[in-house]
Amino acid sequence: MKSRKAKSSPATTLIDQLVEVSRFYGADPSYVLAGGGNTSAKTADTLYVKASGYALATIGPEGFVALDRAKLDALLASDLGAQAGPREEKFKAGILAARLQPERNQRPSVESLLHNLIPDALVVHTHSTLVNALTCCVKGGQLVEELFGGECLWIPLIEPGYNLARAVSAGLKDYAARSGGKAPTAILMQNHGMFVGGATGEEIRAKTDAVIRKVAAKLGAARAHPFGAVKSPPAATARKWVARLGPALRGVLADDGAERLKIVPFDDSEFAAALACGADGQSATDTGPLTPDQIVYCGSWPLWLEGPADDETDAQLVARLRQAVAEFRKKRGADPLVVLVRGLGMFTAGDDVQAARTTREVYLDAVRVMATARKLGGIHALEDRFREFIEAWEVESYRKSVAKAAAAGGRAAGKVAFVTGAAQGFGLEIAQDLAAQGACVALADLNARGVQAAADDLCNARGAGRAVGLPVDVTDGNSLADALHRVVRTYGGLDVLVSNAGVLKAESVKTQPAKDFDFVTAVNYKGYFLCVQNAAPILALQHLACPSYLSDIVQINSKSGLAGSNRNAAYAGSKFGGVGLTQSFALELIDDGIKVNAVCPGNFYDGPLWSDPDHGLFVQYLRAGKVPGAKTVADVRQAYEAKSPIHRGCTTKDVMAAVYYVMEQKYETGQAVPVTGGQVMLS
Repeated sequence: MKSRKAKSSPATTLIDQLVEVSRFYGADPSYVLAGGGNTSAKTADTLYVKASGYALATIGPEGFVALDRAKLDALLASDLGAQAGPREEKFKAGILAARLQPERNQRPSVESLLHNLIPDALVVHTHSTLVNALTCCVKGGQLVEELFGGECLWIPLIEPGYNLARAVSAGLKDYAARSGGKAPTAILMQNHGMFVGGATGEEIRAKTDAVIRKVAAKLGAARAHPFGAVKSPPAATARKWVARLGPALRGVLADDGAERLKIVPFDDSEFAAALACGADGQSATDTGPLTPDQIVYCGSWPLWLEGPADDETDAQLVARLRQAVAEFRKKRGADPLVVLVRGLGMFTAGDDVQAARTTREVYLDAVRVMATARKLGGIHALEDRFREFIEAWEVESYRKSVAKAAAAGGRAAGKVAFVTGAAQGFGLEIAQDLAAQGACVALADLNARGVQAAADDLCNARGAGRAVGLPVDVTDGNSLADALHRVVRTYGGLDVLVSNAGVLKAESVKTQPAKDFDFVTAVNYKGYFLCVQNAAPILALQHLACPSYLSDIVQINSKSGLAGSNRNAAYAGSKFGGVGLTQSFALELIDDGIKVNAVCPGNFYDGPLWSDPDHGLFVQYLRAGKVPGAKTVADVRQAYEAKSPIHRGCTTKDVMAAVYYVMEQKYETGQAVPVTGGQVMLS
C-alpha cells in the first residue's frame, strides 16, 4: 500500500469531529435535503463514510461504515468495463468488499471512492441551493473560472459513482500539476453539488462559506418574477380549485383496489406559485430534471394540469385527471409525483406524509435552483443519457427504498383522520392512538392553544407533518369548512371523520335552563350534522376518483344514546338523535363510498368530562342528587362503577378497538356499537 499523510487527529477524536460537521450541514435544508449529502473522515488506512439510510442531521458514530482504503484504491484502478449495468454491479460489489465490518450489514455511500481520493481528513458533500444553481447553469464551468480564478476544480457532467470518481481522480491530478501540487478549495460537479475537504470542521465551513459568498455576490438581488409574468385566479376561486383537485388527485393517483390513497399536500408558497403561475413555468420544467435527488424523490418530470372550469362537474374533472395521469404514465413510464396546476400552485404525492413532504422540499429546492440558474444564464438539465442512467440506477432506488421502509405502519397507516374535541381527554387520546397506528391526524377543538400544543406534541412524537392543530367551533359551519380546507391543503383530503366533540349539562328537566339545553343540543347534535355536511363532499369526491375505496365517519356517541339517562335529558336526547343521524347518514352516503357508524362508550371516568374537580360529571351528579345517599364524589364514582358487570369504567383502548373494527369492516354501516362493559345490552 502506498504511503499517505492524512491530516487528522486520532481516530476517536476524528469521528467526533465527523459527527459534528455532519450534523451541522445535515440540519440546514439549504445544504442537505431528504437525507442526501454525505460525509467522511479518514486515517492513513481507513475511510469512515456515511452509510445509506442515515440522516446527516441526526447521525451518530454508528452511522458510518469503516472501509479499507487500499481496497478502494484497487477498485478505482480496476477496469470495470464500459457497459453500465455490469460495471455498476462490479462497482457496488467492490465497495461492499472493502467493508472492515461486513457483519454490520451497512451499505456505504456510493461516493466512497471520491471521498477516498480527497486527501483531507474530513470531507463533506453537500447540495447547497446556491451552488446547485451554479452547477446547473449552462455557463457553470465558465462562471466557476470567473468567480474563483482556478481555486476550485470543475468536473463536467458524468455519471455518479465509479465514473465520477475516475473523472475526479484525473481532475485532481491535472489540478495538482497545474498548481504546483496544491489542492482545490472545492470540487464543483456539474448537476451534482460540491465536495469540500479540510483538517477540521471549521476549515470546511470557512471554505464552503467562501464559495457561497461569491455565488451570492454574483447573483445580487433576486428576480421579482423568475419565471415570467404571473397570472393567478382570485383567492376564492383558488380555494375552490384546491378543494376539488386535492381529493380528486388522491383517488386518481391510487392504484385500483387500493386500501389507502396517496397523501397529496398543496403548496402555493413563493417559488411554487412563481413556477405554476409564471408565463415561462412549463418551459422551464420541460428542460428536464437537474440533479439525481430530483429524479429519485420527485420523478424526472412534473405533470401539468389546468384548473377546474366553473362548469366542469366532479365527474368531468375526475375523467380529465384520469386521462392526464394515464397519458403521463404512458409517456414517462411512472406516476407523477409532482403535479403543477397552471395559475394555482403545486401538489406533491407520496404513500405517506413524509414521502410527500420530501418530494415537496426537494422539488421546491429544484425550483429555486431553476430560478437562480435562469438569472445566471440558463438552466442546464441532465442530458437524457444521464437522466436514464439515474432512473435505472439500483443505488438510487435502494436509497429511496430505505426511506420507504421507515414509513409508519399500523391499523390506520396512510389514512388522514379529523378528530373533533381533540385538545384534551377522550378526543386527544383517540387522536394519539390513531397517530400511533400510522394516521395523519387533524386535531380540532374550540381550545385553539390547547389543540395546537397537542398537535405539536404528536409531531414531536410521531414525526413532522403527522398532525395539525385546528381551532374549530363545531356549531359553526363556516368554522368547520375553514378547518377542513386546511386539512385538504395539508394532506389532500380525508379518510376518517371522528365526530367526538361533546358537552354535558346534567340537571332535572324541571329546572334546567333552556340555554343549557340549547348548548348541549348545538354541540352534540347539530355539531355532528355540520361535521358530516362539510366532510362528506371531500370523501365523496375521493370515492368518485377511486370507486373501490371506502371512507369512514365515526360518531363517538354514548351509552346514553342507547338508554335514557335520569336528570340528563339534554345529553341523552342529543345522543339518541346522534344515532338517528348515523342511521340516516349511512343510508344516504353509502353511494359515495362512505360508511357511517357510531361507537357508544360507557363512562370514561378518568377523563375531564367525569373527573374535572370543578365541572366534571361526578361533581355535577353529586350536586344534582342523581345518586341517592351519595355524600362525596367517590360515592358517586363507586355507584357508577357498580352499574357495569365488569365493574370499571371505559377506556380509550376499549373504544379504539370498536373504532378500528368499524373502519376495517367493509360490510357494516349505520350501526351503534356499544362499548359499555355490559351496562347497556342490546336486545
